[in-house]
Amino acid sequence: MKKLVLSVVAAAIAASSVLAVAETAAAQEWRQRYYDNPPPPHRHHHHNNGAAIAGGLAAGVIGGLIGGAIVNNNSGPRYIDPPPPPPPRCWFEDRDVRNEYDGGWHTESVRVCS
Repeated sequence: MKKLVLSVVAAAIAASSVLAVAETAAAQEWRQRYYDNPPPPHRHHHHNNGAAIAGGLAAGVIGGLIGGAIVNNNSGPRYIDPPPPPPPRCWFEDRDVRNEYDGGWHTESVRVCS
């Protein structure tokens, strides 16, 4: 119910604002102004939009090059990470290993790294 009332109030406000702004058309006033000050005769102009587009593209490319040069300034010191250490050397060897179940020994391939 509350939403319905708010919707009706909002619609009434919107309708009243539209009606309050609307005025009667004064076509005769417009005609009088038009005949007192007619527009100038139509002249054919050549619009060179291609040159404007090309100029904008060129300005963008040049600005990008200058901005990139400023950002990529290599004159200062730079930190370079040292290379990672070499991986360990590993291999497999057959070794005698104690058996946990019966206390005996058996042979297993064991990875050995230096």
